[in-house]
Amino acid sequence: MLERRSRSADAGHAPHEDLVDHLVRSTPLQRGEATRVVLDVLAYFDEPAEAYVRRRHRELQSQGLRNDEIFERIRHELPHRAVAPPDLSARQLRRLVYG
Repeated sequence: MLERRSRSADAGHAPHEDLVDHLVRSTPLQRGEATRVVLDVLAYFDEPAEAYVRRRHRELQSQGLRNDEIFERIRHELPHRAVAPPDLSARQLRRLVYG
């Protein structure tokens, strides 16, 4: 069921099932809900930097922020991604959004 970022399954045990088991034991989540949470988190961290920059730009723009504020905020968020991209300047961020 869980296949994202999988290594070969050991003895028929699907990848990340141990995490799903832990969530089921430690939260009120049912197994299906815990599986969806794990897949959502993995998808969030699998998002390429370019897609993240574009998505965050749209989100922050919809909140009424100006580009200089947006690009500064995104520059500070990027290093905290699971696999941080190289440090990007405001100009490089602008090029990712506008081409």
